[in-house]
Amino acid sequence: MASYQPLAPVYDGLQPTHELLPMATYDTDEYYNERPPSRASSQAPLREEASADTTYKGYADDIEHETNFRQGPFRLYKRRFIGLAQLTLVNLILAWGSGTFGSIADSAAEYFNVSVNTINWLGTAGSLAFLPTAPLAVWILNKSGPKMAIIIASALVLTGNWIRYAGTRTASFRTVMVGQVILSFAQPFVLCAPTRYSKLWFSDRGRTSATAVASLSSALGAVIGGLVGPQLAEASNISGLVLYTSIISSVACIPAPFVPKAPPTPPSAFAAAPVLGLRKSLGTLLRNKPFYLMFASFTIFVAAFQTSANLVVQMLQPYGFSEVQAGIASSVMVFVGIIAAAIASPILDRLQNHMLAVKCLTPVIAGSYLILIFIPQTHSVAGIYVIFAVIGAASFSITPGTLEFQAAWTHPVSPEVSSTICWSGGQLFTAIFIIVMDSLVNKKTWHGQPPGSLAKGLVFQAAMTVLCVPLTLLTGRWIFKRPAASITHL
Repeated sequence: MASYQPLAPVYDGLQPTHELLPMATYDTDEYYNERPPSRASSQAPLREEASADTTYKGYADDIEHETNFRQGPFRLYKRRFIGLAQLTLVNLILAWGSGTFGSIADSAAEYFNVSVNTINWLGTAGSLAFLPTAPLAVWILNKSGPKMAIIIASALVLTGNWIRYAGTRTASFRTVMVGQVILSFAQPFVLCAPTRYSKLWFSDRGRTSATAVASLSSALGAVIGGLVGPQLAEASNISGLVLYTSIISSVACIPAPFVPKAPPTPPSAFAAAPVLGLRKSLGTLLRNKPFYLMFASFTIFVAAFQTSANLVVQMLQPYGFSEVQAGIASSVMVFVGIIAAAIASPILDRLQNHMLAVKCLTPVIAGSYLILIFIPQTHSVAGIYVIFAVIGAASFSITPGTLEFQAAWTHPVSPEVSSTICWSGGQLFTAIFIIVMDSLVNKKTWHGQPPGSLAKGLVFQAAMTVLCVPLTLLTGRWIFKRPAASITHL
């Protein structure tokens, strides 16, 4: 039976631009097979005044068409995979390029005649470059959509890589640093785009999987760069490594202008629902209490994961583990995580219960970081691989679910807004975690831990992740219940 679902008073700025038609329960076959869904005709449409700050994102050129989209039919287009593949590819090669010098720090330091710590600043500068570009990225995603963000990111990747190559040809570290920063400016344009793209092109049964593929490809790119980089550098020196990276990146970025901008008709009622403009979105998020909990947990988990990947050698080497074993542990964390996400994401798409998955996996992640405090002392290689595999599997499985969870619970805020804020927080917290853990390195033996170990840092990391457990469990309870306006169009 058809029913009206008015918006909550707290979001009084959100109003349809034309007619608000009765909502109806759609048959699954009708929903996806291009047949107009049935709806009650006995009720007249409810008319409301338009709001200048409310927009439908990306489907039509006129109001009449937008009204039709609120009724359906909803379609899925095969061309959606073209943009998804390009977004995934740009994310992958960006992570590959950003981590070029991390796996060959000693060789790069010798090549440029600088210290290893100076080489490490290439990675730190990349993380910090995310923050000033993030506001521009969210504005581009909100106003112009994912296609423009992908084009801008591709242009920055091309420019940054070839400037880095010029720096390696002349052995100029400053030039390489400039290229590295420009390359890193591309991160928010593609790292924050998956939730926006999946909502624009994919149905409820495919959004989580699409978000997972595009979001987690950056981790795969970092691992590929770490494995391939040393081989290429050994075979043809630092300049040759950056040249190969630049050529591959150039080829990968060529298709960016040919990505479809938006589907002619929306894929779901959620995608067709109106969303707030950027200014009101930010104000709405400030009043969204559950978002504060989700933001805190997401940023801490991102920071803990990236810090573990960056400092894995320092975590394990003082206990007698080799650099090769540490590298394998990092690779196991990523590859097992990707496999786990590939299994979990379609299940979440079917069940559509992201909050339950997040609440179940959060204690697993926190417990894994607690165990990581003690595992290096056992000198067990198998134990190290197992705990890193668990961390990777749980972290990768929870990431796309959390992003889609945020998109639903912050609606009618456009998903790229919350996504950009959370990824920016993750990058900032990663820098904080690395600085804090570096300062906690044991100068001498501490409670039986060898000098140079990160035992204190691991305690700090575990304590921060444990804090996420009560934050996550509070979501949906007490004053942190789901806002009524986020339910209206779902």
